[in-house]
Amino acid sequence: MITLQECHTKKEMKQFVTFPFSIYKNSKYWVPPIIKDELETFDKKVNPAFENADAYFYVALREGKIVGRIAAIINRYEVNEQKIKKMRFGWFDVIDDIDVTKVLLAKVKEIGKENNLEYMEGPVGFSNLDKVGVLIDGFDHIGTMITWYTHPYYKEHLEQLGFVKEKEYLENKFQLTNVDAAYYERISKLICRRFHLTALSFTKTKDILPYVDEMFDLFNKTYATLSSYVPISDSQIAYFKNKYISFINPEFIKFVIDADNKLVAFGIMMPSFSLALQKAKGKLFPFGIFHLLKARKNPKVVTSYLIGVDPQYQNKGVTGIIFSEFANAFNKIGVETIVRTPELEENTAIHQLWKSFDPVTHKRRRTYRLNI
Repeated sequence: MITLQECHTKKEMKQFVTFPFSIYKNSKYWVPPIIKDELETFDKKVNPAFENADAYFYVALREGKIVGRIAAIINRYEVNEQKIKKMRFGWFDVIDDIDVTKVLLAKVKEIGKENNLEYMEGPVGFSNLDKVGVLIDGFDHIGTMITWYTHPYYKEHLEQLGFVKEKEYLENKFQLTNVDAAYYERISKLICRRFHLTALSFTKTKDILPYVDEMFDLFNKTYATLSSYVPISDSQIAYFKNKYISFINPEFIKFVIDADNKLVAFGIMMPSFSLALQKAKGKLFPFGIFHLLKARKNPKVVTSYLIGVDPQYQNKGVTGIIFSEFANAFNKIGVETIVRTPELEENTAIHQLWKSFDPVTHKRRRTYRLNI
């Protein structure tokens, strides 16, 4: 018999967070989260996402043993302001037993009905800065710190239960040797002269911080037209700034400003922490932090996290400035491969942006939908 337990206490939430460690313990490709960080993500006192969202956390039990987990999420901004009557579900992990999946998703559907919502979609998080989707292709590639890895049967369970494709995301990678640094340096100089723009690079985190709020404002403006987009609030901006910016190598953040010192474009990349997180096994101490710090130094693989351009400057070659700055920085430290985070299949603009680098699509992931 399968029963559900809602998680409230610290002990229960830790069990919710650590459950995936049991089903991926023999995987070469799963990248574990830092347990402390994951717990903070679900803490209403810490994560400002809860200002506009309700979330319920459940584990499925069989004979007292956890066999699955799921988070049921209602984004109130999405429902009340955007009039999208969606019930979200995320942090979905399960053993290969469709009956367990059925029980978990039935609970999400029940909450959706109680709140007069029209359909459910997942796996998704609270916002666009959270992880998204189940893998449908690329199971033999290592994950990243900002994606979920899932077994092939997740997709099979969802489809057997009547879920259909809602959105598809592509993950691509390319070699830095595919980037003609000299060409982009010429383009950068030309675009800077034509539009009176200046590229900003950094060596100290403290010099980046004055621009971060403006960067997230530009992020909202850049991605507002995408069908999946929910704006990032000021408090969420502060949260992400404190949580992530100080840990990203300063030279991996690039800004472009106009003649009035207004931010018009940005790019953020990160060293790949995948192998370091596997070695850390969910814990920063006593040794996990050293693996992460080591991964920051002269990485061979980097992850493209965010890139944004003011709509007024899109299609004007401004991204060439960012590419030039990254190419120069990465060639100096010996970066070989750039991995891109999940990008919507429908986002043709972003795919056009990277096409000259001969990217290879090595993973596909998907969110699934079911009417309530």
